[in-house]
Amino acid sequence: MEQLFCYEKLSAFTKNIFIKIGCSEQDATTAATALLSADLRGIDSHGVARLTGYVRLWEAHRANTKPNIKIIHETPSTAVVDGDGGLGLVVAPYAMQVAIEKAKNVGTGWVSVQHSNHFGIAGYHAMKALEHDMIGIAMTNASALVAPTFSIERLLGTNPICVAVPAGVEPAFVADLATTTAANGKLEILQRKNLHAPEGWIQDKEGNVSTNPHELKSGGALLPLGGDREHGSHKGYALGAIVDIFSAVLSGANYGPWVPPFPAYVPMPENMPGKGIGHFFGAMRIDAFRPADDFKKHMDQWIQRFRSAKTVEGQEQVLIPGDPEREFEAERMQRGIPLFKSVAEDLKYLGDRFGVEL
Repeated sequence: MEQLFCYEKLSAFTKNIFIKIGCSEQDATTAATALLSADLRGIDSHGVARLTGYVRLWEAHRANTKPNIKIIHETPSTAVVDGDGGLGLVVAPYAMQVAIEKAKNVGTGWVSVQHSNHFGIAGYHAMKALEHDMIGIAMTNASALVAPTFSIERLLGTNPICVAVPAGVEPAFVADLATTTAANGKLEILQRKNLHAPEGWIQDKEGNVSTNPHELKSGGALLPLGGDREHGSHKGYALGAIVDIFSAVLSGANYGPWVPPFPAYVPMPENMPGKGIGHFFGAMRIDAFRPADDFKKHMDQWIQRFRSAKTVEGQEQVLIPGDPEREFEAERMQRGIPLFKSVAEDLKYLGDRFGVEL
């Protein structure tokens, strides 16, 4: 059973919770906007359902709500940002803005981040570049829940990638995807609905196919995009590895099995080689390659041609990456954001605890 909540009120509630745990007004606004963008775009696993998780990280002294975020190394087109243990919802927008400013100056900007935390959805950050006639790129590593092809060890995170590309009259192309067959949040949703997972999402601790959405609690693992070798899981594994290297090996963050877990009750890995979670951002000015209007005209043509593709019988139209999320956002801004009863009760508990009305 779900309840509908007005975006403005849910956003104000979330902002006030962040203020209660020590965020400045500006940082609380930034964090709430980034977090709620997931709910608006239909990615319910990464929105306010995770608010309690951020509070628990703060309680465990694993998230700094007053970070001194700073650039620790840079060139005209690149930078490394130290997030000082801050909320990824605050650190990531700072780093993306650095990438955008560098792109304004020299054509492209590339920023790798260390010492951060979970940053919400990659799409929110990559899409910031669209406002400046730029292509935006965002990725992050995450705690190890994924077994590489042929392995039973959990060595990678769901490690999402987003690429956002502006168009002219058409909506932007926004490809936002985990490098696993399904993100961990999808399992959490199945658990709330008491449903089985499709084959190819997870394996048990012995490496056998499983459809139990609770399998990770028993030592199982998520599978790379593709599910198994015959369906290209080695490619998903490679994509996840690329994200891990760009986000962490390049920045000085933790990588592989040493990435800090999001749940505060899970012990931190031993012998961690870096600082916090890592992210990677890119901004590419269109007119560093060709006139922006020309590019956007051709992006419109590209999008229109793919939309008009002949479809399998019974299917309506080929979708462009970003279409479903944009439709969710329009509907939810008007009708409200649906939350599972358990999530609403969780937020109510938070509100009662901190004196913030939901």
